[in-house]
Amino acid sequence: MEMSAVREAVADAARAVVLPEGIGALTSSGYVPDAVTEPHFFCGEYSVTFDRAMGRALDEVELTCRVLVGRADDRSAQTILDSLLSGSGPASLKQAIEVARGAPGDYALGGLAHDLHVMRMQGYRWYEHQGTQYVGAELIIKIIGEG
Repeated sequence: MEMSAVREAVADAARAVVLPEGIGALTSSGYVPDAVTEPHFFCGEYSVTFDRAMGRALDEVELTCRVLVGRADDRSAQTILDSLLSGSGPASLKQAIEVARGAPGDYALGGLAHDLHVMRMQGYRWYEHQGTQYVGAELIIKIIGEG
């Protein structure tokens, strides 16, 4: 798998979320940005387990993504974050990203991987990014593909 392309494809899929009126669109990037325009989703660190099948046939990646929301109002920021972290609905990052799995029998992320699954949310807390505080959380995505 070409991880730069995989990360960009995940970020593209995340842009499909629809936030409540008046909030604006989610910005997203396939890399850790210098600065964020909130709300912002980005792909961060990842780990790779090589050779899950013989002959370099399959690798498994755990991709850590973050979503950060501005904290002009603590309660409304957490309400926005909660909608992004929900398991379903128009603002659900899980739902938007898993659409990129494709139809049964198709490769995920436009052919970049065999499959993906948004496994869990963790780290719901305050984050500092480039000196600014945001409320945010991490999404852990499991991606499998050719080695």
